[in-house]
Amino acid sequence: MTPVLIVLGVLLALVVVLGLWVAGIYNSLVALRNRFKNAFAQIDVQLKRRYDLIPNLVEVAKGYMKHEHDTLEDVIKARNIALAASQSAAANPADANAVKGLLSAESGLTGALSRLMVVSEQYPDLKANQNMLQLTEELTSTENKISFARQAFNDSVMGYNTTRETFPNVIFAGMFGFLPAELFKIDDPTERNAPKVQFT
Repeated sequence: MTPVLIVLGVLLALVVVLGLWVAGIYNSLVALRNRFKNAFAQIDVQLKRRYDLIPNLVEVAKGYMKHEHDTLEDVIKARNIALAASQSAAANPADANAVKGLLSAESGLTGALSRLMVVSEQYPDLKANQNMLQLTEELTSTENKISFARQAFNDSVMGYNTTRETFPNVIFAGMFGFLPAELFKIDDPTERNAPKVQFT
């Protein structure tokens, strides 16, 4: 063998190893991105359940809260905004702006639901209504499931972002279009509490 062939063989082997190494980085980023997208899908399932419960809750409350038309309208409006934001975020959970839009819409919905629950405390017949009790129990259960799904999503996003930002992955992540993912977090500490939907 001539020295030129040996050098070419070594260079070819280095290119193959480098190619396999880059492919491994790419594949791990794809797997982590798919994991956090799946985790977001779990949030989306629970949010849809929540959005489906809210109109029923408002409908039951309507019969008792005749003078609270604005409060009921605010809940439905906030629910519709949150539903649209959820659909946008579900279409691409990797889009940080879509996730931020969903967080903002969810904050508005949480506030509207909280106001509804505060106002409903003034109506003892409504509090005793069996349908209202059942709906609020289902809503509370759904809120708990959303909380667990958010935690799983944030764990997946953290794993993805950490892998994406470590060296040498950070070099290739930008080249391959792997953008940072947004955590599902609430920035305003007053909004961290889920709406109280339990009647006692």
